[in-house]
Amino acid sequence: MSESLFTIAKKYLNRAHSPYSKVKVACATLMNDGKIYGGCNIENASYGGTICAERVAITKAVSEGAKSIKAILVLTNQKEIWPPCGICRQVMAEFAKSKTLVFTTNLKGQMITYNFSDLLPGAYTPDYLLK
Repeated sequence: MSESLFTIAKKYLNRAHSPYSKVKVACATLMNDGKIYGGCNIENASYGGTICAERVAITKAVSEGAKSIKAILVLTNQKEIWPPCGICRQVMAEFAKSKTLVFTTNLKGQMITYNFSDLLPGAYTPDYLLK
């Protein structure tokens, strides 16, 4: 599974718009319907307007009707493996389950795999609002 997600994420890595930081991040999100959605980070001169690859991929999936993440892979062009940032973890919490697999990797093929609950323990989820 992670191999096919890696192949898709790598395609999106070259599309990243990161003229300021030079950090390229790509994401491939496998939804429960079996479809995979990709995205890349898009920086903005007004840094608050920057959007991470994970949120691009997730919003693409949701805008196409998908509602639940089965697995997600985050790829960076950096030497180190970068986990998702806090806001991306919170967005994932809306559509992921505690056992959703989150693969974090780099171009060397080094990988760390998490269950989503390991990345955001005690996540604020829709369950709190839907009671």
